[in-house]
Amino acid sequence: MKKLRYLMFRRFLSVHLLRKICLLSVTLPFLVCTTSLVVAKDKENANAPYEIGLWGDLPYSEAQEVGVKRLIEDMNSQKLSFTVHDGDLKAGSNSLCNNELYAKALGYFNALEAPAAFTPGDNDWTDCDRPSNGGFNSLERLDYERQVFFSTNFSLGRRQLAQEVQTEPLCLGVNGAVPCVENRRWTVGRVTYVTLNIQGSCNNLCDTAPDPKEYAARNAANIAWMKETFRVAKERKSVAVMLISQADPGWDQSDSTRAPLRDPKTLVQTDEQPDGFKDFLLELRDQVIAFGKPVAYVHGDSHYFRIDKPFLDAQGKRLENLTRVETFGDNQGNGTNDVQWIKVSVDPRSREVFSYQPQIVPGN
Repeated sequence: MKKLRYLMFRRFLSVHLLRKICLLSVTLPFLVCTTSLVVAKDKENANAPYEIGLWGDLPYSEAQEVGVKRLIEDMNSQKLSFTVHDGDLKAGSNSLCNNELYAKALGYFNALEAPAAFTPGDNDWTDCDRPSNGGFNSLERLDYERQVFFSTNFSLGRRQLAQEVQTEPLCLGVNGAVPCVENRRWTVGRVTYVTLNIQGSCNNLCDTAPDPKEYAARNAANIAWMKETFRVAKERKSVAVMLISQADPGWDQSDSTRAPLRDPKTLVQTDEQPDGFKDFLLELRDQVIAFGKPVAYVHGDSHYFRIDKPFLDAQGKRLENLTRVETFGDNQGNGTNDVQWIKVSVDPRSREVFSYQPQIVPGN
């Protein structure tokens, strides 16, 4: 607990000082605000290419904790504009959702040289009510994550990036309606990025203690934030959008071992499990079609690195402007074998904008 308080205080102090420097830079032009410098540079060089790092579903074991340290060193050895972890800080069962878990994760994110974004995973909160995870209150754990990781409008990491935050009290916490502060948005160059709190385990509609009210509130908030993001992207004349969440929502009938099965035309789930994704996917499809430019949908959850185009329209025609990107994730039987990350090269001048390269970490 002392370590967590120290880490949170250090982050508060750095953000507080950064804000003071930003304010001073308005009247004293010879002072430079680190965060605004990133934005200013992007405006001046909007078409300049850059690289980002994607990872998630890690670590799930002590061996993988060692692998994550190597992964962070590998990311730090490259000049990344920012990184994003798409959720799941631990294994889904037989691992406690105690405060030490989040303190350790905060340490990982703040060890990254580049700004570090994060979106929660089901193992971090919805599954914390499982007896093997300590039988915690899921909403209380999400409230705590909001406090630890999302208490400011800045990213994590040694360098920090200003982010837009969904501040309307649309989500639920232990004591009622709260802002969905984990939902973030930022634009670098001519590309807009957004995180969305979308969860595995049926998006909190199944497992140990389903919570339909929590799901309904958060799902509506996610849809609103996603629609607003595409509107903002059009206003900013963004050439592409990247969405990052935890859950693999399932896109078709192809992979029952790793994702829900659904009719790719109607997007109705067909495997008789509660469906926490259909309404979001229907709206996403409309937005992707209307946007007409490259869209990347990044997720974890099913622990299988892949890049493909699984999304169809209502007539069965492939949406060629959407690319699904699933990050590497836990395979405990392989030790650190799957403790890897994806480097994304972003070039606003190119036709597809995003190109992807798996990064196999030396030693893992």
